Amino acid sequence: MTLSAPVAGVLLAGGRSSRMGGGDKGMRLLGGRPILARVIERLQPQVGDMVINANGDMARFAEFGLPVVPDALPDYAGPLAGVHAGLSWVRQHRPDIRHAVTVATDTPFLPADLVPRLLAAGEADRLRVARSNSGTHFVIGLWPVELASALEASLEAGERKAGQWVAEHGAIEVDFPDFDIGGVAVDPFFNINRPEDLAYADKVLEQAQ
Repeated sequence: MTLSAPVAGVLLAGGRSSRMGGGDKGMRLLGGRPILARVIERLQPQVGDMVINANGDMARFAEFGLPVVPDALPDYAGPLAGVHAGLSWVRQHRPDIRHAVTVATDTPFLPADLVPRLLAAGEADRLRVARSNSGTHFVIGLWPVELASALEASLEAGERKAGQWVAEHGAIEVDFPDFDIGGVAVDPFFNINRPEDLAYADKVLEQAQ
């Protein structure tokens, strides 16, 4: 895949995963492999670089060979803090890259054309977020790296609601349809929040084989 512009990938793994009983959802096994490994596999061909946003002991992600950056704010300030950490990393380490795509690390069926479709939607300086039949996914989107400063100011002012922030900044919503896996219509942004979600995803993969 040849992209019209270089994009960095930000893998958001900084949540508490309370509905899964704690720990890293991305490290749970799906079809015998960590969910995070599947997310990386789907996103890597679409980006020029990748970074994991996570808190706590960074060594637990060593097997993936990617830089890991924590939130700048304490106490698990939510997904916007993870986006900010990722954008700040890109701005510092890859100043040649103007956009970053953010994805949740519990979404194993990400579209193989996520980045090209987001890039093709709207003006270059606009924030774009994904939408599917299940709704709008505020932290799966394409962010101009220059938004890092505005996001930092909002976080310092106490903003925590991703949906409100992206709406206030004129985000374009980009539609992604369900796709077929082994005869099952699957939301491309299906996310694994609970044990039953993991069981469903396992069943989908089994049917696809």
